[in-house]
Amino acid sequence: MFKKIGNELKKHVLTGISYMIPLVIAGAVIMAVARVGATFYGITDIWDGKYGDSANGLIALLHSLDGFGGLALGMMFPVIAAFIGYSISDKLAIAPGLVGGLLAKDLGAGFLGALAAGLIAGYACLLIKKYVKLPKAAASIVPVFLVPVFGTLITVLVINYVVGVPFANLNTALESWLNGLSGTNQILMAAIIGAMVGFDLGGPVNKAAVTTAMALLTSGIYAPNTAAQVAIIIPPLGLGLATLIAKKKYSAELREAGKSSLVMGLVGISEGAIPFAVESPLKVIPSTVIGSAVGGALAVGLGAVNQAPISGFYGWFTVMHWPIYVLSIAVGTGVVAGLAVLFRGKTTATDQAQEEVEDYFDDAEWES
Repeated sequence: MFKKIGNELKKHVLTGISYMIPLVIAGAVIMAVARVGATFYGITDIWDGKYGDSANGLIALLHSLDGFGGLALGMMFPVIAAFIGYSISDKLAIAPGLVGGLLAKDLGAGFLGALAAGLIAGYACLLIKKYVKLPKAAASIVPVFLVPVFGTLITVLVINYVVGVPFANLNTALESWLNGLSGTNQILMAAIIGAMVGFDLGGPVNKAAVTTAMALLTSGIYAPNTAAQVAIIIPPLGLGLATLIAKKKYSAELREAGKSSLVMGLVGISEGAIPFAVESPLKVIPSTVIGSAVGGALAVGLGAVNQAPISGFYGWFTVMHWPIYVLSIAVGTGVVAGLAVLFRGKTTATDQAQEEVEDYFDDAEWES
């Protein structure tokens, strides 16, 4: 029973996350463009209101762009709450979820508060729809009046008077702790996030680390996101590279998967590594965990700062100290490739025979 409940909750939360991510990407990228552009003018605080009245029209535009990006980012909590509710109780829960998520944001309850708002809104609306029965003549007012009104009322009361303050305190404590990290502690935090991202390659552990890191962007905390975005692409790149440097250790199918994995890694899709993890989980997962941890820790430790939730190559050059960022990706990729080849051991007889047959036909085609 508990497993079923857990699976349902995970499904609802992942639905909310899937609707939230485009907002986060749009907002963070627009902010990143504005802030990177401002550095060409020696400005490091383009969000400050004084730049809105700048005589330089481009600086004023960059200030506005930063505000537009912040506006989009600020919608992430209402949207994730609304669509968690939507996953539970269809469109009836969207309005209560939006209001609950906005209240969670205003109370400072952060990502956890938004998750709670979505779940409360969804189940409140579901219960009202299921148990409130009116005469047939008045039944139509349940979805258009009773559910949105009482669903919203229940959600905001619970958030405001029950869960909002504890989650706000927890969120503040987390932000203070993360902001207080420096040196070895910050590197360790980055390594842990990297390891989580590299563990299940797009699964719940990966999603938990990445989503939390993205949520912290709204608080101006960038180190977790930097580690996560580096770690996302290291496993597919590393395993794709392994099939190139040790061809005889991989079947034809995995070599083809390796080509796809390299492409998927470059555009920021961890799932490119899944065929390898499915084929040999005990050999592959340790290599992806270690390589992702090394890459994330190296990027944060050497001072790279990624302010946007983008892992693909098209976002690398908007990162502060991007050469360090790219170097960290390369090192992590090398670690994954090296360990994957090492852990794989000797080529199996089947693989050797297949390789000999392929080499024979390749040579025959060349000679002809």
